[in-house]
Amino acid sequence: MSSFSVTEPSRRMKSFAAFMVIAYAIITLLPLLWIIATGFKSPSDAIAYPPKIVFEPTLEGYVNLFTTRTRQTAEFLAENPPTTWYEKIVAQYGMVIAGPSRFGERFLNSVIIGFGSTFLSVFLGTLAAYAFSRYRIPLKDDLLFFILSTRMMPPIAVAIPIFLMFRQLGLSDTHAGMILLYTAVNLSLSVWLLKGFIDEIPREYEESALIDGYTRFQAFYKVVLPQAATGIASTAIFCLIFAWNEYAFAVLLTSGQAQTAPPFIPTIIGVGGQDWPAVAAGATIFLVPVMVFTILLRKHLLRGITFGAVRK
Repeated sequence: MSSFSVTEPSRRMKSFAAFMVIAYAIITLLPLLWIIATGFKSPSDAIAYPPKIVFEPTLEGYVNLFTTRTRQTAEFLAENPPTTWYEKIVAQYGMVIAGPSRFGERFLNSVIIGFGSTFLSVFLGTLAAYAFSRYRIPLKDDLLFFILSTRMMPPIAVAIPIFLMFRQLGLSDTHAGMILLYTAVNLSLSVWLLKGFIDEIPREYEESALIDGYTRFQAFYKVVLPQAATGIASTAIFCLIFAWNEYAFAVLLTSGQAQTAPPFIPTIIGVGGQDWPAVAAGATIFLVPVMVFTILLRKHLLRGITFGAVRK
């Protein structure tokens, strides 16, 4: 009679679980791989039917993404032949590069607004979560529910009042306005996540620090924050993902100076309409900062998901 363990899964279950994980990973990664591949296709290959899996790679999409082009006559092109590889790509369509596109500016706006609002959300959320966790606050449960309820509401439901308020305060199409808006939206998530992490930190650590002569702020800074690093990293990732991908407010409240990449990428127009390779190239580059940020903090993220799940 073979032994049977309640806690140890059988070999068949392990194989089935591995198969499901691999299948899910493939299904999840296929659209991402298709977008990356489309960025290296020519416009004709990008819209070919049936879709081309094997194609001749080209950097035309990336050239179109970072440049603006203008059509010129054959005589002008003959007198001014292209000298660089990217000028040759554009010249085959009877065009020359007029200058850089605005993608770089829009991408920089996304970096400033995304990381700026993430920092503020985590900073203010940590302070608020510590106060809710350690102090006796009247109607604490009601306040926490009110904070959480702001996250339940669809942001687009308050788009018009926010638009009118921003126009009145002069915050429309500004970095400061978008950072404050995304901070306000993310703050509820930040407070709730961080409160759970701080609740798991024993109060005895702070009490020992206070007995040793630390002030309350020193105990918070030197004892609580290092213990809550896992929760802070996990919260920062979720806040950044929202601020980085947000589209509705970016379309409504920005148009030029503070416009982020999500509203800009779909508007890239090529010779015969939508320039799908350039759109795919922009989407690929847009993925990189969040992926790098998540990879750098992946250990904290995995620990943060399971933190407090096992109790003695």
